[in-house]
Amino acid sequence: MANSTITIPLDAETALAYESAPPEEKRKIQALLALWLRELATRNYPSLQQVLDTAGREAQAKGLTQDELDSLLRDE
Repeated sequence: MANSTITIPLDAETALAYESAPPEEKRKIQALLALWLRELATRNYPSLQQVLDTAGREAQAKGLTQDELDSLLRDE
């Protein structure tokens, strides 16, 4: 598989640390980032809506009423 190049915004300190690293360290960083990104891209994470729906069902199952939930969300 051919390598591709992407651009990732970083804070100045992190960018400087990478740019000033020796070539061997840069290769290690690149390999590590490639593994992390590949892992993140292949995982099946639930959407925020799915997480909220699950939390709502669990709260209802434990006796939390819609009025109580609304009150908590309004911080009353």
